[in-house]
Amino acid sequence: MSLNARIQGNPRLKKLVHWLLIPAGQARPRTWVRWLVNPFVHQKGRGARVSAKARMDVLPFRSFAMGAGAAVEAFAVVNNGVGDVAIGANSLVGIGSVLIGPVVLEDDVILAQHVVCSGLNHEFRDVQTPIRLQPVQTKPIRIGAGSWIGANAVITAGVSVGRQSVVAGGAVVTKDVPDCCVVGGNPAKILRRFNPASGEWQREWRSSVQPSGARSAAVTPDAPSADTPVTQHHPKKP
Repeated sequence: MSLNARIQGNPRLKKLVHWLLIPAGQARPRTWVRWLVNPFVHQKGRGARVSAKARMDVLPFRSFAMGAGAAVEAFAVVNNGVGDVAIGANSLVGIGSVLIGPVVLEDDVILAQHVVCSGLNHEFRDVQTPIRLQPVQTKPIRIGAGSWIGANAVITAGVSVGRQSVVAGGAVVTKDVPDCCVVGGNPAKILRRFNPASGEWQREWRSSVQPSGARSAAVTPDAPSADTPVTQHHPKKP
């Protein structure tokens, strides 16, 4: 039986180990863990850097890895307490952004300022028990290579964002995003797709019902554009 399995199978031992690693009621590991354990357990590629002002709530019993050239900027929060966190090569976690595992950022991903990617949800079905005392659920988040997540966006648990995709600022993403798409809004919807045949980004007209004669309102993100002309047909006068 592995050491981890023995700890997990013994509630008293698990409680003791947890107290040794983390002060009661907190998420940040003790100083001795941050200085003497994590550097030898967690993987950091060449040139990877973490700002001294970032909050790294990473523990040795779960994985945390950074690829070469990856960066975590000031006031960002990274937490692997309930799920592994991986930041790919040359990926950026912007100022004030939050990663709560399980989360994977593939290579060359940009998270702008104050982005939240949380693979954790709190259970709330028991109305007799405070939500903070109920169990948590986790579903992994994955951000595909080369993608850009705009400022103040929220990526919810279980969502995968495809490669080379854009999430507009302030969007709340609750469903998977395909490769090479631009999404925006709350909940996020596809606004543009890359057309391999034409080599251009084309608008995606919303399928929801619009007022008669009204054109679908789409947010134009900072991305290459190719507007599709809309022809309105009017009935002939009698």
